[in-house]
Amino acid sequence: MNKTTFYLKYRSQTLNELDLDSVRETLTKIVSSKNIPHALLFAGPKGTGKTSAARIIAKIVNCDSKNPPCNKCDQCKSIASGNNIDVIELDAASNRGIDDVRALRDTLKLTPAKAKKKVYIIDEAHMLTTEASNALLKTLEEPPSHVMFILATTNPEKLIETVRSRTTFIEFKKATINEIVRSLTRVAKGEKIKIDKEILSSIAKAAGGSFRDATKIFERIVSERIKLNKEDVDEYLFKTKAFDAFNFSDILAKKEVKKALAEIEGFVQKGVGVQNAIESILTVLRKALVFKVGVGDEDLPNFSKDELIALIELLAEASYKVAPSPIEQLSLELAVVKWCGEKADSEEQAEKPNIKSGSAGITDDVWKSILMQVRPVNTSIEALLRAARPVNFDGKTLTLGVYYKFHKERLEEGAHRKILEEVATGVLGSPVRVVCTLTEPPPKKTEDVPLTESKDNDIIKIAEEIFGN
Repeated sequence: MNKTTFYLKYRSQTLNELDLDSVRETLTKIVSSKNIPHALLFAGPKGTGKTSAARIIAKIVNCDSKNPPCNKCDQCKSIASGNNIDVIELDAASNRGIDDVRALRDTLKLTPAKAKKKVYIIDEAHMLTTEASNALLKTLEEPPSHVMFILATTNPEKLIETVRSRTTFIEFKKATINEIVRSLTRVAKGEKIKIDKEILSSIAKAAGGSFRDATKIFERIVSERIKLNKEDVDEYLFKTKAFDAFNFSDILAKKEVKKALAEIEGFVQKGVGVQNAIESILTVLRKALVFKVGVGDEDLPNFSKDELIALIELLAEASYKVAPSPIEQLSLELAVVKWCGEKADSEEQAEKPNIKSGSAGITDDVWKSILMQVRPVNTSIEALLRAARPVNFDGKTLTLGVYYKFHKERLEEGAHRKILEEVATGVLGSPVRVVCTLTEPPPKKTEDVPLTESKDNDIIKIAEEIFGN
């Protein structure tokens, strides 16, 4: 039997339990006014309570009690458990197209089955395509009286302006230490755990402004039976720290590209979010930059002011590309490769012979690197590429000679092509477009025991056309 995690067990169920002070006060005023807007936009970092707040609002507008939410009626209970048929939670990352929004619009005409209002909670709303956003806009402008929208996003600036203007904006900032301590105190009381606020403060500092991360850390400490004194908890937090922004900044200062990429792979494997890691690095770099201009007291002496500005710009750009990327860490890896630049190139040249792959303009080793990096992302693409070879690369377009029509068609499919281009871009260090063309396969090696039956030859030929060599 699976035990409910602390975060789910103790997620906020009422407005008073919302731990972000500004959000609690704003939503309380809105609800007290008896005039709740038909469309709300919750914007802020992950783990700050956007979905919990959305469910609370859904309960308030549908609760059967005179003092909502009562958390006892059927509406409140079903919304809290996530199985209320009139409260629809959608992930825009998976339902981002115009057809998805059109299907949603068709359901809006139907009145609620049991609730007073149909509430649509759309997570990561910035992932909607422009066409889908425009389709949604028409609904936001003239919604049926029985419908309410709550959009949640980590990147509100990516929403089209007209959508933002049709919603009431609620900002979810990173949680302060005191706000996280308040949240953890509620968990500790619920679990009947005696723990000093000073220790909860240490956990809060390690959480990077996220209620969710703080609760997960607290749960690990409890489940691993760490003694709840400051010395043992601090030692545990130090040992389990999966990402050190200062150490990573030092690696970037030395432009050690291989070490930097290994660090990224390491913290991703440990479950550290790439977005959180980038924010941590940017925080360290920003403090160093303001020190360079005479403010603050945290410097990075291995960086010049101009280098800090350039690196901050690179990482800020990478931050915007994390969410839509098929490989979470790819935008950060690209930024690292670009930053390390000429030094990384010269190291590669010194270590590897420049073996040309026909007229491709890239080395055999680079091609092997592309194959190796595609494999963990999508083994099917890697298998298809085994029946292909690079025939030309002009610095922007990589032309692949593919041996079989079936393989060429599969590689040209949108999702496959996108992954391949993302990986090639990461390996080659600049934006790459991939083009496929049919080409003759290389001469086959003579078999030690030749096949003599035409039927066997036909079977092998068919298998090669489907699966490659």
